[in-house]
Amino acid sequence: MSDLALYIDAFRTSPYALSAFAALEELGVPYELVEVSLADGEHRLPSYAALTGRIPALVHRGAAPGGADLWLAESQAIDEYLAELFPPPAHPRLYPEDRVERAIARQIQAWLRSDLMPLREERSTPTFWYGIPRAPLSEDGIAARDTLARAASTWLGDRTQLFEHWCIADVDLAIMLRRVLHDDLPAPLAHYVEMQLTRPAIVKWDAHERPPFRRY
Repeated sequence: MSDLALYIDAFRTSPYALSAFAALEELGVPYELVEVSLADGEHRLPSYAALTGRIPALVHRGAAPGGADLWLAESQAIDEYLAELFPPPAHPRLYPEDRVERAIARQIQAWLRSDLMPLREERSTPTFWYGIPRAPLSEDGIAARDTLARAASTWLGDRTQLFEHWCIADVDLAIMLRRVLHDDLPAPLAHYVEMQLTRPAIVKWDAHERPPFRRY
């Protein structure tokens, strides 16, 4: 049994679970993947020991004080923990080596998790992972899409990744842009998304056979 276990939603529609999943896949370290049914409330059972009760959660067995298991929720915290736990050169780099670029990557991750609510509501990830029909974007949705496109275009320029070398923030940005891939997204950003979707970790995530979707 691996020392690491990643708890994700059984429908695999959480972009945050994908971020943590991609981090582990990119690092190439052994881990156990545990699916939790949010629709059945399994994240509220006593056995799910993440204090926030949220998905994803990383369990690092024996890593907490006294040899207890460390339960770590919040995907950005998981990404950063894994980056420190498995540093280069022994492992691939998850965050840029340059301090300024690393700060920008963390800024992008934090922003995508805390803003752009109209896109998260009107273009939820089941719209592309389950093909759930979408209504046209509202005025708020259009404004959020335009804000996202302006920021992403500035960060990316003419590149197909944020920096010279890929980083975990590329997963988060690409999945947010994927929400509006068919909503008049500028061609360079659409190309960025399409290139990021060829990343082996995302291909593996997309190819997983999902159970019938139930709202929760």
